Amino acid sequence: MSYRILTMNQISPRGLSRFQGGPYHVGAGVERPDAILLRSADLHGVTIPPTVRAIGRAGAGVNNIPVDDMSRRGIPVLNTPGANANAVKELVLGALFLAARNLGPAWLFARGLVGDDAAIEDAVEKGKKTFVGFELPGRTLGVVGLGAIGVEVANAALALGMKVLGYDPQITVRRAWQLSSNVEQALSLDDLFTRSDVVTVHVPLNDDTRKLVTGTRLALMRKPATILNFARAGIVDEEAVLTALDAGELHAYCAIFPSAPCWIIRRSSRCHTLAPPPSRRRKIVRR
Repeated sequence: MSYRILTMNQISPRGLSRFQGGPYHVGAGVERPDAILLRSADLHGVTIPPTVRAIGRAGAGVNNIPVDDMSRRGIPVLNTPGANANAVKELVLGALFLAARNLGPAWLFARGLVGDDAAIEDAVEKGKKTFVGFELPGRTLGVVGLGAIGVEVANAALALGMKVLGYDPQITVRRAWQLSSNVEQALSLDDLFTRSDVVTVHVPLNDDTRKLVTGTRLALMRKPATILNFARAGIVDEEAVLTALDAGELHAYCAIFPSAPCWIIRRSSRCHTLAPPPSRRRKIVRR
């Protein structure tokens, strides 16, 4: 007997190799599948064939899968929490450095320089103080969600000399053992935002976490603050982020969820734009 597995996204060949030599037929064109393997493909509104016995997601979140509907049909939905934790941790740390050292605006500034070597050197000397930024040691990072990714981010931030607050009322015993004892517990979300210079979110998107980062909570943070979102776009109220950036209360918002044809990169009151036509300018802010 063989099993037919439909892939709805590009899956790592290293992962697919596990099916080699077994009774499996795997691919994007598989018909009448016994199982579906996907990453970010949205199954909401998609007709799931009656032959499907299981759905597996190569990732932690399952908000792109109608889990309740599948449960009613007796179809288990599987995920892989922690499989990409290190990769996401490195992205978060990279964004933290980008924000702290103003590397995005500095990159655009440097790319826009013209002239001979002497003119460019003179421009750099005059302009570099604009992008000084801040150092991480002594700053406080608030980590919302202490699953596989949140724990790795928290421990890494401690190694960088930061103070770390964590908030997760549903932390598992396994993750608690992995978390450094130097991570301080925040008593609530508002407590975490109040005491943080930087907040990073690592929670699934659901009714409880949608727009968790609100204008009210941004106002609680130390100024100017930084928000990192490498979880789901809907966790952050982007309009509130724009308002805080325009008011100079937010230093940077770093995310991987583009929602506009133009990125506007802001540092306090200064704005460096990738200049499309004015009518298309300004919607969401990216570092």
